[in-house]
Amino acid sequence: MFAQPLIDSIDFARNSKQLRGELAINELARLNDLLADNQGSVAYELLGYSKDDSDFLRVNLEGVCHLRCQRCLGVIEHRFNLSSKLKLLTVAQLAELDEVDDDGVEEIEASSELDLMALVEDELLLGLPFAPKHNAGECDVVEAQNKHSTNPFAILAGLKK
Repeated sequence: MFAQPLIDSIDFARNSKQLRGELAINELARLNDLLADNQGSVAYELLGYSKDDSDFLRVNLEGVCHLRCQRCLGVIEHRFNLSSKLKLLTVAQLAELDEVDDDGVEEIEASSELDLMALVEDELLLGLPFAPKHNAGECDVVEAQNKHSTNPFAILAGLKK
């Protein structure tokens, strides 16, 4: 097993560094409970930059994983293409933050030892659907139930007579 890749986030952003790679889904342990299996991979790209005296990271994720449908419990092949813009703040700056700006930029703590795999896993966890479901007409169990079930109110109407 390889060592966890750690980066100095401020240095990474200020020097406009870039990092690309690919991770197997089975390397991301916190995803295990949310996935149908540990098959698939994540291609990541991390870009650092500075703008207006602030430091930023851009995280781009692309890949495929298998989710469990919440209707039929079948497997869904979920393709994702996620992009996040993260503003790096010191602990003091985070403490002074009293409201969340809705400008599409998330704030994270700047770190001299930012765990790249944890960052990729966090962004993927945030980007997965809360309750994944097959598209309409693709759920076998739901379609079978709809064909064979009768209206429960029709039964009540029969009892009323």
